Amino acid sequence: MSRTIIEVHILQTVPPSNVNRDDGGTPKTAVYGGVRRARVSSQAWKRATRLAFRDLLDPADLGVRTRRIVEVLGERITAQQPALDGDDALTLAAEVVRTATGTKAMPPRRRAESAGSSGGERQSAPQSPYLVFLSTRQLDGLARLAVEGAHDIKAFLRDKDNKARARGIADTRHSVDIALFGRMVADTADMNVDASVQVGHALSVHAVDNESDYFTAVDDQKRRDHHVGAGMVGRTEFNSATLYRYAALDVDRLRDNLGVGLRPEALRTEPVCRATRAFLRGFIASMPTGKINAFGNHTLPEAVIVTLRSTRPVSFVSAFEEPVLADPRTGGYLRSACGRLLGHVSAIERAYGISGDPRWILRVGAATQSLAPLGTQVTLDELLDTVSDVVGDRLSGSAA
Repeated sequence: MSRTIIEVHILQTVPPSNVNRDDGGTPKTAVYGGVRRARVSSQAWKRATRLAFRDLLDPADLGVRTRRIVEVLGERITAQQPALDGDDALTLAAEVVRTATGTKAMPPRRRAESAGSSGGERQSAPQSPYLVFLSTRQLDGLARLAVEGAHDIKAFLRDKDNKARARGIADTRHSVDIALFGRMVADTADMNVDASVQVGHALSVHAVDNESDYFTAVDDQKRRDHHVGAGMVGRTEFNSATLYRYAALDVDRLRDNLGVGLRPEALRTEPVCRATRAFLRGFIASMPTGKINAFGNHTLPEAVIVTLRSTRPVSFVSAFEEPVLADPRTGGYLRSACGRLLGHVSAIERAYGISGDPRWILRVGAATQSLAPLGTQVTLDELLDTVSDVVGDRLSGSAA
């Protein structure tokens, strides 16, 4: 059966930076092709993409992933029924979360928070043992259920129908970020959501050595008659790289996760098209924020290749298994990386008889000129409009 897979291939240069660091503060790296490469983990760029959604989507289309899920739900319960606040709302929320997801929240390991001027103490909000990911619509639905059963929540949720309603609310109307990146519910595996997006670790196309920056800070209040010297000294590690970034979006799985549009005035494919646009813009234009204030590494990709396939996705990272060398005439890696990528794409698709059609190219500068024959050249807005239209047409055709 024909599938709809969207691949995103990106070349992006990043100046001195520490975008994604390990537990020792060192920029993450990986050995590939026998040499050390700069690396930005897939988790870091997925997080950056999710944060970008806040400016691209209605809050109702997003979710909340937190261990403080009881507190978040408690606030929604109070918003719907102001008489249920404080400990009452938290008690209701904890019971509903346990019933809906199987997650038993526990009090945090700290003393109860002070109740302030009223005297006495109130309980700290229970926390789940792991991150719980629920959509805004799921949280609102669970809050309504809690208000309905507030008179005796335990007895209310022991009722088989009410228990099923709680489970159903938590497992339908998924948000865009849940539908794209998936969800794991450790205590109730059948509520897991398989991700529709796969993101590769970004790797430099060339060998990289981390460098160290020795820095000082001056004490603004130091008196002139005191000894000379800095008020603070330190070191921070960094590298710079031309990165190959990759992601694949399974549009069919995204449709299954999101469901079809229910508003009569909208197309049934609207949720999938909207999520696809948001993912493409968010993934292409986002940047993880590690050490961003120290380095200001706010670059955008020099080359973006978006390919639609009807079979399995294909990463082109092996184009750079042999590390790219700096151009002997001009320096830099981007020009050589583009030429290498063009040759690899053509060879792979010819050898395996796979088609990269349609394919769109967003590119900037003369160094990316060699990629022009790969597909139709577009701006970012043109790319989003065109891909959205193609996805809508393919899904409408498959539904028919």
